[in-house]
Amino acid sequence: MELLKQRINKDGDIKEGNIVKVDSFLNHQIDVDLLNEIGKEFKSRFSSEKIDKILTIEASGIAIAVVASQYFNVPVVFAKKTDSKNLDQDTYESNVYSYTKDKTYTIRVSKKYLNKGENILIVDDFLAKGKAAEGLIDIIKQSNCNLAGVGIVIEKGFQNGGKNLRDQGIKLESLAIVDSIENDKIIFR
Repeated sequence: MELLKQRINKDGDIKEGNIVKVDSFLNHQIDVDLLNEIGKEFKSRFSSEKIDKILTIEASGIAIAVVASQYFNVPVVFAKKTDSKNLDQDTYESNVYSYTKDKTYTIRVSKKYLNKGENILIVDDFLAKGKAAEGLIDIIKQSNCNLAGVGIVIEKGFQNGGKNLRDQGIKLESLAIVDSIENDKIIFR
């Protein structure tokens, strides 16, 4: 998606450890016009799939999934990282390790929001080592739903998450794939 690549080059920052920081337009301050284009692109790339729900993980994936959902005309369900008193006790759970935060989270989705046989599209902002996607896929398997695919805004192609998902035969659509970061410059695939 050329528009996204241009925006990453213009407004993205590279931090130590090959962190691509896009919080000025994607996951802290949000450019809704850009998210609309991202949603349209996901709809185009998954147009041949029957999608019943979009699944994401809090927090950064929520805005992306919600905007994309209007093009699919389906609800969004998001996995919660924190337990709370108002969360249903009957949940699907999986453990997800975050390399950015160096922490393992237990993610949870209420069993009443994923129904056996539904076709689920995962949408998230980043894919690096693939642990968040793997956790969401685990929840889809527990719920006896079908994984329709995974839509990622930015994939770090130099890490193994995308390769691992593709090697499993999963339909993975990444809108921008960072091949490498050299001399503080992002090289796209």
